[in-house]
Amino acid sequence: MDQLIRVIAKDAPIKAMAINARDTVERARAIHDCWPVASAALGRLLMAASMMGAVMKGEEGSVTLRVRGGGPLGALTAVSDSSGNVRGYVQNPAVDVPRKAKGKLDVGAAVGCDGDLTVIRDLGMKEPYIGSVQLVGGEIAEDIAAYFVESEQVPTACALGVLIAPDQTVQAAGGYLIQLLPGADDAVISAVERGVARLGAVSARLDGGMAPLELLREILADFELEVLETVPIEYRCYCSEERVSRALISLGKDELDKLIREQNGEELTCQFCDKVYRYSADQLRALRDGLDNPGATEAQN
Repeated sequence: MDQLIRVIAKDAPIKAMAINARDTVERARAIHDCWPVASAALGRLLMAASMMGAVMKGEEGSVTLRVRGGGPLGALTAVSDSSGNVRGYVQNPAVDVPRKAKGKLDVGAAVGCDGDLTVIRDLGMKEPYIGSVQLVGGEIAEDIAAYFVESEQVPTACALGVLIAPDQTVQAAGGYLIQLLPGADDAVISAVERGVARLGAVSARLDGGMAPLELLREILADFELEVLETVPIEYRCYCSEERVSRALISLGKDELDKLIREQNGEELTCQFCDKVYRYSADQLRALRDGLDNPGATEAQN
């Protein structure tokens, strides 16, 4: 089972998270029929969103990450709830680019770096918090670290890895997010940097059987860690017929009339899970009529 773990250092101003998300990323790959580099890029963004969402306060909170880098993959989006469950999509999943040295996927070239990373934190209040930074290289992890440094002034080390099997399924996926809190001195910074170098490639370590907590203990070996929580996470979409109907109603009477007249119905596909919702002309008329008689619409629902 995929899981996310959060820790703090008892003897240093450090907080950290790590995630193992092979099943989650594989679910995203299967839903969107992603080619390898798209699986890697979307998987990295999903894991980043999961770790950022898991620290949200309030059950209704969510974090949305959007990357537009100008590369062949197009736009990527990942959304996490406050428990770390995620959903997402990539605009062009059937993309390939030349490999880097030793056959490594070139996520940066596929995503592009001529654009930005946007972070939307929705706390369930009137206005969400929106922050945006220029992409550093499109590799996702370094862009997430840059966001925390530039937008929140929090020194951050981030690594995200997705290992693709020869059959193009996801073999391993995971990562970590380590943040230095106020008061971290040069000795603490150096110790973290040594730990990051010692760990090496995170996807290879996870593929070798290393659990998220072991990963953090390897990086932060110089510190005494306290586990705050370990939570299961999964790919989870919240779409429903009720939500789709509300979206159609929000179009207004004129647009609904146009759908009825020109298409004799409507077919909508969820961008996150590819579930298809079909509405006949009669169903669209019922939604339109409900705008004149809201009580009738509520009774039908």
